[in-house]
Amino acid sequence: MSNPIGKLLGALPPGVRLVAGGTVVLGASSYIYLALAGYSLDKSQVAGISVLWTVVMSVGYGLFTPVELELNRLVSTRDAVGQGPLAAARRVLVFTGAVLALVLAVIAVAARPIADALFSGDLGLVVGLAGAMVGLAVSSVVRGVLAGLGRFKPYGRQLAVDGGLRILLAALLPLAGLHSAVAFSLILVAAPLAASVIGLRGVLADRRGGPAPSWPAVVRGVGMLTGSTLLSQLMVNAAVVSVKLLAPHDNDLVSALLNAVVLARVPLFAYAAIQASLVSALSGAAAVGDHAEFRRTLTRTGGIVAAMCALAGLPTVLLGPDLIRLAFNAAPVLDRADFLWLVLGTLFFMLATVFGQALLSVGRHRQQLFSWLAGTIVLAAVTLLPGQVAPRAEFGYLAGAAISAAGMLWSLVRSLSHGRRPAADRAADERHPAPAVPGTSDRYAR
Repeated sequence: MSNPIGKLLGALPPGVRLVAGGTVVLGASSYIYLALAGYSLDKSQVAGISVLWTVVMSVGYGLFTPVELELNRLVSTRDAVGQGPLAAARRVLVFTGAVLALVLAVIAVAARPIADALFSGDLGLVVGLAGAMVGLAVSSVVRGVLAGLGRFKPYGRQLAVDGGLRILLAALLPLAGLHSAVAFSLILVAAPLAASVIGLRGVLADRRGGPAPSWPAVVRGVGMLTGSTLLSQLMVNAAVVSVKLLAPHDNDLVSALLNAVVLARVPLFAYAAIQASLVSALSGAAAVGDHAEFRRTLTRTGGIVAAMCALAGLPTVLLGPDLIRLAFNAAPVLDRADFLWLVLGTLFFMLATVFGQALLSVGRHRQQLFSWLAGTIVLAAVTLLPGQVAPRAEFGYLAGAAISAAGMLWSLVRSLSHGRRPAADRAADERHPAPAVPGTSDRYAR
């Protein structure tokens, strides 16, 4: 490749270029969707849609992204040794359906309190919330299989169609005279479900046989990933929440810090395009014992993440105080040092995420969870130290992310050195032997 962008993409795991466009469309759709709602609805309805979107993107993300990641790992591991995805997909689908049924039952039982507390009494938005959870659950299963099979073209197309439909439908509603918060909420149901149809053909077409993962392995894997996801989301959002709790009346500081965090986290949006292909590439390499490819993919991805943080972080540190004043009308309460700690925190957070995906790929869910937990404890301890509020929150984020990254890297080195596999995976292999693959290493073999 002759251009720098091409070289950069070539160093990343396969499939990133096919996913990147869809990721951009889906990411942009969130802002456009909310903006169109703001122009189409009154203030109370806009507030309801904003809360709905926040709950779906936080709680829904925490519940169903682990399903996609674990299914990605299971399918890519089996695909690497010539086995099909359907047995694993069916088992994870049943588990996901059980989780979804529990969530819907809670929403149904608590519909009135949820409506009163979050949506100004509008039960229609509670229906929209339930439907959005269904859309997330279905799309996560489909994307998990596609990523595991390495079919990133339909994966990226699914993301793009999901985002495109959110934009299109949000634009069409006011043109049709529908200035309704409930109608806007149903977009979050229709778009992911319609987009999932794109991937179903690729999922159902693969008729190769293969073993289903054991129920304990599925429950344990998705459960631990859910804990890891929730802890990571807590960490990356903790600075603003901490300042709000420790200095509840300093609105200028809270607003400015929120704006600063948004700037510092810009590289995280780019990483979203890498995550699915990274798990697929690492899991496949681990399954066939290609340790050189595993290390090469991990090293390149870690280097690219560090480079992205450096390229985005330097101008953020130098220009951040002026940018948030110009772009967000923020009060001049932060300086370059504040932005430096936030940028470094984001660097370590992204490295922790990369190392966490590598641990996931070799079945080390517990080590990933414990590392996020250790980082969260350190974050809380540093934040509660005496001193000025903003530096404590910023250092807490930096220290917590660094501890998480270090813990995961240490666990990963130990796992790769000792070559142990989870007991559940070994037992599953004994019950359903995989076909022999030339060159498979004993490190990941039975």
